[in-house]
Amino acid sequence: MQLQPIALIAIATFTVGVGILFWFAFGGATATRKQMLANLRRQQEKPKTVAPTIAEKPKNGLSTLMRRGLPLPLVKTITRLWTGAGRPENNTPDRVMSTMALLGMVGIGVGFLLSRMVAGPMGLVLGFGIPVLGFFYPMVRLQSIGADRKEAIKRQLPDTLDQMSIAVNAGLGFDAAMVRVARNGRGELAQELVRTLQDIQVGQARRVAYEDLAERTGVDTLRRFVRSIIQAEAYGIALSDVLMSQADELRLERRMYAERKAMEIPVKVVFPLLLFIMPAMFIVVMGPGALGIIHAFSGMK
Repeated sequence: MQLQPIALIAIATFTVGVGILFWFAFGGATATRKQMLANLRRQQEKPKTVAPTIAEKPKNGLSTLMRRGLPLPLVKTITRLWTGAGRPENNTPDRVMSTMALLGMVGIGVGFLLSRMVAGPMGLVLGFGIPVLGFFYPMVRLQSIGADRKEAIKRQLPDTLDQMSIAVNAGLGFDAAMVRVARNGRGELAQELVRTLQDIQVGQARRVAYEDLAERTGVDTLRRFVRSIIQAEAYGIALSDVLMSQADELRLERRMYAERKAMEIPVKVVFPLLLFIMPAMFIVVMGPGALGIIHAFSGMK
């Protein structure tokens, strides 16, 4: 029995992928060994061991190959999704690209087996669809985490602005109010404010730091607030008034959002009501009558 050309291509791709995977898996520690030997040759004694940062951590061979092989727009998209997800240290862009490669190779094997088991167009769809889904699943996961983070920041922003407005009205400056809110607050927005303050402390311009805050989070309401703060500082407007107006606007927007969600409930209830509740009610209400009619007609015969 001769194999089809697509089966030969799938077998060759899977074999090459598994070979590359094992080669890079067992050869990825060479960069670490080189760095250790270089440190020993320098004969420098460090007082304590400092954990390497994300940028300083040695990259394995698979992530390096993926970074070189993937298109630059896709690498930038992965980095942007990672930033929007809060820069998780356990899910760096290099690890995401490595996971994409692994899941893509596993998807090729699973897709090939399913394409051989299922005949017809469905087998071709499974053979090509499963590798694509496995390859892009880490990016979808990052996007989901980033969307949840945006929603959390959007919910926390009105209360944060209220606290900053109270602190400014009490006599603190805007930076001092931001420091107090960032240190005493919890959640994603407080973490972003801490990072913005750190950017300002290392010498970054305030406007650039505020714009980076809006760009990192990607929240429209926070972007409007940052734009209002920048304009207030440029034109000399009192920041307390800006904070109060922004807090009132966001509070009103949150109330309207809650009302809109509440008005959507009857529409969402219609489908389960017609599909599950109404048939059960008809059976309970009309069932005894229907049984009585059936018994009456059967007795007449």
